[in-house]
Amino acid sequence: MNKLEKIPATVITGFLGAGKTSLIRNLIENANGKRLALIINEFGDLGVDGDVLKGCGNENCSEDDIIELANGCICCTVADEFLPTIQALLNRENRPDHIIVETSGLALPKPLVRAFGWPEVRTQVTVDGVITVIDGPAYRDGLFASNPEAVQDQREADENLDHDSPLEELFEDQLNCADLIILNKADLLTEEEAADAINAIGAEVRPSVKLIKTSHGKINANVLLGIGAAAEDDLDVRKSHHDGDDDHEHDDFESFVLDLPNPSTPEELVSRLTTAIEIHGILRVKGFIAVAGKEMRLVVQGVGNRIQHYYDREWAEDEVPSSRLVVIGEHGLDEQAISALLQG
Repeated sequence: MNKLEKIPATVITGFLGAGKTSLIRNLIENANGKRLALIINEFGDLGVDGDVLKGCGNENCSEDDIIELANGCICCTVADEFLPTIQALLNRENRPDHIIVETSGLALPKPLVRAFGWPEVRTQVTVDGVITVIDGPAYRDGLFASNPEAVQDQREADENLDHDSPLEELFEDQLNCADLIILNKADLLTEEEAADAINAIGAEVRPSVKLIKTSHGKINANVLLGIGAAAEDDLDVRKSHHDGDDDHEHDDFESFVLDLPNPSTPEELVSRLTTAIEIHGILRVKGFIAVAGKEMRLVVQGVGNRIQHYYDREWAEDEVPSSRLVVIGEHGLDEQAISALLQG
């Protein structure tokens, strides 16, 4: 790339488990020869998303092109972590053709987009677009939706539910900042449910925002890249609940890592996870598992009561096969009780 040209950057945001990592993995595999650099920001101490993406083994996005920022929320550490990372990419002899930033499910997108307007960055990088990924079945079920009636229904059904929950505000901020909204997991929706969701979301966002549906994050790379939004230049139209705030807190959420005994089968672990999720209201689980007698690593990803698992690769010679999970939920998780359930 000509060093006088601005490098386009795409910010991918969305709630926990919406399918951001699947979307990016598909993008890596279908980037049409573009050299990509990925900045992955995770909530939790176990770098699951980054490690899954490194397992793609694609020449246009090597392990050196995948950078993990696991120290809290990227929008809270812009100056300390994000900007130096961008500058390091810009200083490379072979600069990337496109930068992809996957935010944590807890990140506010607007402060991150604002960072691209900093003088040392804006002359060399432009925000090509902000993409928000939505969990279609969760939206259908009234979770994290912007529809006031759905929120009210939830509050009436559960007297402990807060109408002004941080989850709701975060979801709305992610929609308001988007240039493209992807309704993912459409294969789990009927045609009518998908159409209703797209119509409802479309009524709440800017007219210029495009909405599409997909399954398993599979979408043509040309749809995701080349939007040309220059989002750093029109932040005023991207409304946020946190406009005017100097900072924000994520004290409503917490995470911890659990070391588990290796299960004899994936089904054994899924059964325990299902019970723990139902009892303790866990939002998200993700990690790597060593199944007894298996030479391959098992990837586990769960959002709500939907748990996916698959073998992605053999354990490396320098790895000790072990089982570790990140557990994420709202503040007050009973780590001891959850640990006891999962360890059997």
